[in-house]
Amino acid sequence: MPTAEPPYRRIANDLASRIRSGELKPGDKLPSTRELAESYQVHMNTASRALSLLHDRELITGQPGRGTYVAERPAT
Repeated sequence: MPTAEPPYRRIANDLASRIRSGELKPGDKLPSTRELAESYQVHMNTASRALSLLHDRELITGQPGRGTYVAERPAT
């Protein structure tokens, strides 16, 4: 029996698809962890874990005191 996708992975995959489609462009600021938590109706820790996953995938970058942004795409 298949198990449901964890909420943090669902959020990360949703944001990743929006980045890949161009809806979110390099340099765009992402919502705060609190805003993501409210938007997806999850705990802030879950939203934070989703952002960590995107950071590990090198899709986003954090700027202390400024926020989280879509990373520049590497030159191909």
